[in-house]
Amino acid sequence: MYIISTKTMLNKAQREGYAVPAFNIHNLETLQVVVETAAELRSPLIVAGTPGTFSYAGVGNLVAIAGNLASHFNQPLAIHLDHHETFSDIETKVQAGIRSVMIDGSHFPYHDNVALVKAVTDLCHRYDASVEAELGRLGGQEDDLIVDAKDTRYTNPQQAKDFVEKTGIDSLAVAIGTAHGLYTAEPKLDFERLAEIRQQVDIPMVLYGASGLPAADIRRAIALGVCKVNVATELKIAFSDALKAWFASHPDASDPRHYMVPAKTAMKEVVRKVIGVCGCEGKL
Repeated sequence: MYIISTKTMLNKAQREGYAVPAFNIHNLETLQVVVETAAELRSPLIVAGTPGTFSYAGVGNLVAIAGNLASHFNQPLAIHLDHHETFSDIETKVQAGIRSVMIDGSHFPYHDNVALVKAVTDLCHRYDASVEAELGRLGGQEDDLIVDAKDTRYTNPQQAKDFVEKTGIDSLAVAIGTAHGLYTAEPKLDFERLAEIRQQVDIPMVLYGASGLPAADIRRAIALGVCKVNVATELKIAFSDALKAWFASHPDASDPRHYMVPAKTAMKEVVRKVIGVCGCEGKL
């Protein structure tokens, strides 16, 4: 089976001290690039989509295309539900064949977050699907999800222990100073907090908002227990910048088979860079 959960790959990453990249895909070209590049580098891969991405492309289409690409490149991969918020939506998509879920109840009070995550975890584990949840809350924008700075909360290490025990999740997304989207100032990550969380929980940890982070910060986070690194904005910028540059120099271009080539090449360089920073080349 080429569409898998993240549990085995993240546990392996945790044992061996690297991270698995999760690339948010937004169209066919992004999906092609991330799978092809990961296969070339023999890197484990997570393909992530927000609710907006699945609505745009269609759940069945994404599952079918990703499964075909995984089979073609002999590249097992996880299709990951990124920042999904409702039980019914997750249930439908898991029943459609997706085996990796991020349930985001971080906007709820703690006890309500625990209850929602526990219900989703019980459901997903019946399908052998892995579950990630967030404790604390990142600021910034991820597609339709917008969190103002005033609503940002860092992960409490002691609460993280209780959260993991009560919910039974497979991985924990932590808030330590990263943000979705572009950084308006140099991010200052709370590595001391990350180390404290690592002392309290033994499951893989997840770092959101890696686009624009210095490679040294990502590697330090990996050394402290981060096993999954999320990248979205950096891919979108590479794609759109290359596409706009092509049209600026080829104003009469009309064939997507031509003008998509430089956009895909630009994204490929981002994927190669992220895999290198995560230290996962050859770890498939």
